[in-house]
Amino acid sequence: MKLRAFGSRDDENGKGSPAPEARPEPEPDTGPVVDPRKPAGKGKPTPRRRDQERARGMRQGPVTAPLTRKEARDRRKAAEADMTKEERKEAKAGARAAREERRQLMMEGDDRYVLSRDRGEVRRFARDWVDTHRRLINWFMPLALFVIVFQLIPNPTLMVYSQTLFLVLIAVVVIDGILLGRTVNRVVRERYPDTEDTGFGMGWYAVMRATQPRMLRTPRPRVRPGDTI
Repeated sequence: MKLRAFGSRDDENGKGSPAPEARPEPEPDTGPVVDPRKPAGKGKPTPRRRDQERARGMRQGPVTAPLTRKEARDRRKAAEADMTKEERKEAKAGARAAREERRQLMMEGDDRYVLSRDRGEVRRFARDWVDTHRRLINWFMPLALFVIVFQLIPNPTLMVYSQTLFLVLIAVVVIDGILLGRTVNRVVRERYPDTEDTGFGMGWYAVMRATQPRMLRTPRPRVRPGDTI
């Protein structure tokens, strides 16, 4: 049986209101609520960023290249200051290995590591052409070395002969260099008719490579004299 207070609005309107629902009793507090969708804690403090970078062996994030050698040296010293002795040894060994790998790739002619003058398929073909041909200009450096040695000997007759030999050597280098430059430009145009890498720059590039001994050429020769390319 529902009881209403005398004079209430419900009595005036002749309408009854539902009885208030019974409130549930509060449950005892059992601790913080854990969301099952979230992963559980690691159980240990998060390592510092510096320690994480040490573990990875690298630096993350945007890096601005040093503008000078002094700035690069200062950055290297600052990075090594936070390392232990073993970590510095490992870092130096890794740097040496990386430099050696880059040097080997450069000597093999990888366009990512060679100088800008050596990049491109056209320059690679010009190098191969020079390496497969023997010319008088190839003897420039060995003969020039002998001329310098003869100039140091205090013998007037030998000095005169060495000076004459040097003038002849210069004339041969100039004539053979001009012929070599024209020949390389011609074969490059035949192989790559659409290339613009010709003219004096290509001829000078071929002459400079031809004057160097094969063991000192960079990138190292991929072919032998007489091979077909």
